[in-house]
Amino acid sequence: MSNISGKNAASGSSAKATGVGGIFFYAENPNELKEWYAKNLGFNFSEWGSSSFESRAVDNPEVVNTLEWYLFKKESEHFAPSKKEFMINYRVQHLEELVNRLKENGVTILDEIAQYDYGKFVHILDQEGNKLELWEPAAGG
Repeated sequence: MSNISGKNAASGSSAKATGVGGIFFYAENPNELKEWYAKNLGFNFSEWGSSSFESRAVDNPEVVNTLEWYLFKKESEHFAPSKKEFMINYRVQHLEELVNRLKENGVTILDEIAQYDYGKFVHILDQEGNKLELWEPAAGG
């Protein structure tokens, strides 16, 4: 078994992933599948069609984090250029610093950092072509 912890250049940096912010995947019929999850697993969907799961921040228990779960119609191009049927959103800190390091490491950055009231986002590809969304929540999120 290899020890990959020694290869983690981010371990000494504050620019890193801190958790999972969302899980997104394709569905043949998103509305019917949402109904199935609501009926069978008790998912509650917001007006945007996502279901949120709450947890407390380990280092600051007053902060409530959410993990978003969302379905996209199978024909959507939302995960392009990835050919995979899922995309994971990772919560990160110090997104600009992280993106600079990713560029230095030759990671494919798919777009510019976008900023919204609820945080900053950028999309990248891992070495197997999985599209990943990196999200730095707005202060307090």
